[in-house]
Amino acid sequence: MTTIRLHNNKTRKKERFTPLDPDNVRMYVCGPTVYDRAHMGNARAAVVFDVLFRLLRHVYGPDHVTYVRNFTDVDDKINARAKESGRPIGEITAETTQWYLDDMGALGVMEPTQMPRATQYIGQMIAMIETLIEKGNAYAADGHVLFSVKSYPDYGRLSGRSVDDMIAGARVEVAPYKRDPMDFVLWKPSSDDLPGWDSPWGRGRPGWHIECSAMSYELLGATFDIHGGGNDLMFPHHENEVAQSCCAHPEGGFARYWLHNEMLQVEGKKMSKSLGNFFTVRDLLEQGIPGEVIRFVFLQTHYGKPMDWTARKAEDAEKTLRKWRSLANSANVVGEVDQEVVEALANDLNTSKAIARLYQLAKSIQDRQHADVPQSEIDDFAASARLLGLLVDSAVMGAWVFDGAVEEHAARSQLNDLSAILSRARAQAMQTKDFSEVDRLKAALVEAGVEVRMSKAGVELMPTPKFDATKLEGLA
Repeated sequence: MTTIRLHNNKTRKKERFTPLDPDNVRMYVCGPTVYDRAHMGNARAAVVFDVLFRLLRHVYGPDHVTYVRNFTDVDDKINARAKESGRPIGEITAETTQWYLDDMGALGVMEPTQMPRATQYIGQMIAMIETLIEKGNAYAADGHVLFSVKSYPDYGRLSGRSVDDMIAGARVEVAPYKRDPMDFVLWKPSSDDLPGWDSPWGRGRPGWHIECSAMSYELLGATFDIHGGGNDLMFPHHENEVAQSCCAHPEGGFARYWLHNEMLQVEGKKMSKSLGNFFTVRDLLEQGIPGEVIRFVFLQTHYGKPMDWTARKAEDAEKTLRKWRSLANSANVVGEVDQEVVEALANDLNTSKAIARLYQLAKSIQDRQHADVPQSEIDDFAASARLLGLLVDSAVMGAWVFDGAVEEHAARSQLNDLSAILSRARAQAMQTKDFSEVDRLKAALVEAGVEVRMSKAGVELMPTPKFDATKLEGLA
């Protein structure tokens, strides 16, 4: 079996991944707060842990991996959006949850095994809070319940900070009901115009951190294998999760491996609304950038390093993917994944190395021309790309050249015929030195949205997003 090694932020070193139960490998990843469209930072985390999910399924079997990613559907940001829009909270969260699923689907992100919503687990949150109070790790005050940070000596170990440093560097809310500035909210009161649930401390709603602890315990147990998320969540969210979970369930160890992806930049600058470079996944999709291209750009950078999104990277990625899709056009669903691709991903998700290997495989196929390459080699190349979530069915990623399998087959057949015609015209022109027919065919192809590539190896026709098959009628 392939050995997976992951950089564990809990120990700050790369370790061999050994699941508690190989028959049920368990992973929890913090999902979005659903009040608006997913931005590119949200998307990077989704793609990173989707690749890990695919790798775990490949190594341990699809039926032996449980991946939980939550939706936070009770939050002050959601409440504010409802107040400013005048729309019901449930309507907003239902709409934005589907937006998220649609946008991530366009990036080839598989749906996790389970996608719990915070509002479905309020009872479990209340039960965990009661346990923390009983154990002396939490206290009720003025309708609030707070976790006592000083009651957990290991607080700060995950993020590598001391409590004193955290107080000095963090924006902590100093409230009269807090015993200590670092204590954080587990439960807070709700006014009549806000969502609320009955509890031993009055009508209220949960704090942000308790939801992930309650849902992960309910769905994965007191100890599970992997916890992931963006590195901006390490403190305070993940630090607080560890504290409340380990205190409520000391018999367990909570998450054994912690993975955090780095943040995203745009053209070398931090993405922010003030700089005018803040955009959502939907913004890019509506600009005509295919989801597969967005995914490819993400995967070119290791998840543990900051990723810089640039227009040039997107252009280059699209060119590469068009070429790869052309090479793998005849690929079957079943193929053997290249072992070097697997080993690259198994080495702390080294996606850039895996993609470099895909380039090698594609070049090997292209250099020998399609007709001379064994079908099994084409199948294996496609299977290797699919392990990274690339070259998957267009129905999943969105048809960004053709719409539907029938049209795709017909269009590719048409382009293959025209490639042969152009090749013959070119060969004749080389003898007669009259290239007028070649120029005519090339001009017509370009007008129809076809990229024409001619080299010593032959003629290659690649459809672009502007491809219009109707403009090719009668050209043959």
